[in-house]
Amino acid sequence: MDPHSATPPSEQHSESDSLFDAPPIAEQERMVEAVLFASATPVTLRDLEGRMPHGCDPGAAVEHLRKRYEGRGVRVVQVGEAWAIRTAPDLGFLMQKEIVETRKLSRAAIETLAIIAYHQPVTRAEIEEIRGVSVSRGTVDQLLEMEWVRIGRRRMTPGRPVTFVVTPVFLDHFGLESARDLPGLKELRAAGLLENRPPPGSLPLGQDNDEEDEVGDQPELFGE
Repeated sequence: MDPHSATPPSEQHSESDSLFDAPPIAEQERMVEAVLFASATPVTLRDLEGRMPHGCDPGAAVEHLRKRYEGRGVRVVQVGEAWAIRTAPDLGFLMQKEIVETRKLSRAAIETLAIIAYHQPVTRAEIEEIRGVSVSRGTVDQLLEMEWVRIGRRRMTPGRPVTFVVTPVFLDHFGLESARDLPGLKELRAAGLLENRPPPGSLPLGQDNDEEDEVGDQPELFGE
């Protein structure tokens, strides 16, 4: 045997580890189940890989687990690029008394959130142009604090304004895999999210009616 062609013992050991140290897929599935069950937030495959023993395939384990939970009271769902265990949608009514806490948003906040969700990534100036009024800092801050919106990349335009996008927390709250699953215009009008507004530019941007939006009836469309 050519000594130069022989595999070093250290590499032989590494190959042995990758071939034989990974637990059976059933055990990997149990590990994934435990992590998703205990996690308060969705978990990415990369996070799972970092937690599981060397050589595991979290993607395959998640898929096995997802199929196992089909038709059960809970299911494994994808939220953006992460995974979570959630109550089956048709059984959500059973949890309402225990977990539902109504959170009221102003009309300004609802409209701003809808614009971000449907036009992301979008700048503050673009939000104001669509709404026809300026957006108060408090409205954006509320959505940021709720973690339904986050700051995205800066635009490569003069001033390099920041953009806003919705977060996995927003998607998870409304049972969406991605922003592409958002309802259409007809569903939004039926839910009261779209109202007759003055056309963009009919009101000066300095005239902010956010304060007016805060009074009166506030839509209870977003509950947590």
